[in-house]
Amino acid sequence: MTFDKNPFPPGDADRHALWEMLMRRDIDAFIDQDWAMVENDFIAESFFGMHAHFLANADAWRLQFPRLEIYRDEWLRQAKETAATKFAEPLREALFRVTNLRDIDVDGDRAVLHKKFDGSVAKADGSVDRLKWQTLYFCRKVGASWKIAGFVGYMPYPLGS
Repeated sequence: MTFDKNPFPPGDADRHALWEMLMRRDIDAFIDQDWAMVENDFIAESFFGMHAHFLANADAWRLQFPRLEIYRDEWLRQAKETAATKFAEPLREALFRVTNLRDIDVDGDRAVLHKKFDGSVAKADGSVDRLKWQTLYFCRKVGASWKIAGFVGYMPYPLGS
């Protein structure tokens, strides 16, 4: 089965482009530990990210990424840690398999995307990495390109669990 097929046809240009940015490009860049592949996907001057710490209580969520540089450093740290892990299955296919980005609400030059992680990736030592969280991305169209303005990430999935 092909897990990296964009569910939005090219005729649905906005959703198609948003999926390509936050699925294909994000996963490929993460696996390659290549921030340069995604750095232009952000509105750097006004970006911020909230970290929900996998907690259902929104009062516990924190502004952990007030600037893009802080998020970049954490993203690279996680990418490096993941690259050092030995998996029992192809990581790229596994990440596409456990990640869902089908709920994309577009209104003019604004979009909210619901990216959900729900599944396990087998590790070479017989254990598994369990991915079970979700992220809300807030995007804006700048010129002809969609950009990430911010997000609320690492929320429990389903919310309230």
